Amino acid sequence: MCRRIALYGKGGIGKSTIASNLAAALAGSGLNVLLIGCDPKADSTRNLTREGIPSVLETLARSEEVSIQNLLHTGDFGVSCVESGGPEAGIGCAGLGISTTLEELTRLGVYDMDWDIILYDVLGDVVCGGFSVPMRKKHVDTVYIVTSADFMSLYAANNILKSVKRYSYTEKPLLGGILHNRADSAKERAVVQEFCRKTNSAYIAAMGQSTEIRLAELQRQTVLKAYSDGAAAQAFLELGRRMAGPGQASVPTPLCPQDMDAVGAAILRLLQDEEAGE
Repeated sequence: MCRRIALYGKGGIGKSTIASNLAAALAGSGLNVLLIGCDPKADSTRNLTREGIPSVLETLARSEEVSIQNLLHTGDFGVSCVESGGPEAGIGCAGLGISTTLEELTRLGVYDMDWDIILYDVLGDVVCGGFSVPMRKKHVDTVYIVTSADFMSLYAANNILKSVKRYSYTEKPLLGGILHNRADSAKERAVVQEFCRKTNSAYIAAMGQSTEIRLAELQRQTVLKAYSDGAAAQAFLELGRRMAGPGQASVPTPLCPQDMDAVGAAILRLLQDEEAGE
């Protein structure tokens, strides 16, 4: 049975890096993986294909006759890659690219193919209605939110939880949990874990800063390709095993403004402790 997973989070938090490495780990484990980049920047699949691939909107603009072969591009480990594309910064809404992509993939029967995992990397702009399209149109089974311990990252995560709650229901909860990226200290993990506890969100993994990941990205590669025996590659393989399983989803309980202020106060104390050398 195919698992349909979406990664959400604040822009710049590392979703695309995680998405490409996770796709490589899943495919490297023998699964048939489709990675769909849902961001106008079209950078979700870069580490798998080395070069930018034509987006769905670009392909449709060039030709009225579009086939599966025009939209799906094979990356490392056999990952099938799609980029929705979208307008240039400041022009139009990203929702157009996402909606058009989902409609075109449905029309061509891509979703009926024999996938084990369909992975969506969704843009971080929670103000844009386009970011909710995969949930709203019921194209995903499970949502994971990528965050750090920074307040604005958690603030964005809380806003995303509001949308996850809106599109969840008792029989079909959507939230798989929180992926803590850039988790570089026990105190940072404690902050995010407390956020998870208060929002009824599972704390799935803590992923620290990695030189291997940075070097691999500079080579336009995943760590599974560039440093297959390294610690980062092994961490993604373990994360892939966990996320490919059935897991337990939940309906989140987003925080009110007052509770988010309390989260901010906890982060302030953390920073003050670090400044004092405690």
